[in-house]
Amino acid sequence: MWLEAGSTVQYLGAAIGAGLAAIGAGIGIGSLASSALQGIARQPSAAGEIRNNMILTAALIEGVALIAEVVAILVIFLK
Repeated sequence: MWLEAGSTVQYLGAAIGAGLAAIGAGIGIGSLASSALQGIARQPSAAGEIRNNMILTAALIEGVALIAEVVAILVIFLK
């Protein structure tokens, strides 16, 4: 069965959007962890506070990536 041209573009757009969201989240969390570790290395006494802020920020980044994934799925299934 052949797909319609509109649905093919829809699937491609959703796949690209989901992929870019995952890549962006990975890069963001990697950069966040790198900066947090540098901060802990410079000031070990603030390690607990830096770690808590890092975990909170990583969760927010993952939340945005999850929302982007849901939007990509909605693009596929809602016509």
